[in-house]
Formats: sequence, structure tokens, C-alpha cells
Amino acid sequence: MRKKQKDWAKDMAYQRMHLLFELADHEFRTHPELSNRYAGLARRIGMRYRVRMPPELKQRICKHCHAYLVQGVTARTRLQGTHITTTCTVCGKQMRRPY
Repeated sequence: MRKKQKDWAKDMAYQRMHLLFELADHEFRTHPELSNRYAGLARRIGMRYRVRMPPELKQRICKHCHAYLVQGVTARTRLQGTHITTTCTVCGKQMRRPY
């Protein structure tokens, strides 16, 4: 692929990831399994086109079971010392990130 085509493909992949997360937000209350599917598709699109997922979107997917995380429903967030701990209620694993 030429440079211009690669840039176009990466930009399109980035836009699709954002669109899939918007759809996941919209569908979560009625179809949570569909939200997990949308989040998984966004992740796979990012890997396929080698596009980094933005941090605000990456924090909404469990790093272990790849479930779509919604605060208070499928995720629990606590402040512990110098980091923020997010616990996935689907698999029970914890993800930590600094303040």
C-alpha cells in the first residue's frame, strides 16, 4: 500500500473504533452482550490496522476478559494509595493505573 492509502486506512480504523464504542454505550442497557461484541470488534480493528486505541477507550475494556466496562455495573473503581484500581465484575481481575 502507498503512504496515502495507509494513512487513510488508519484514519478510517480510528473513526470506526470511536463509532463502535458509541454503539456500545448506546446498546449497553438493553443488550450488554452486544456491547461486549462491539468493544471486541473495536479492539480487533485497532490490532488489524496497527492503530493505538485512545486511552479513554482502552480503559473501558477489561484487559483480561475483554468485556465492556461500565462503572457501577460491570466495573468497580477504587482509589488506593498512589493508583486507581478498576475491578472487572465479570472476571474479577484488577487493572491499576497511576493518578
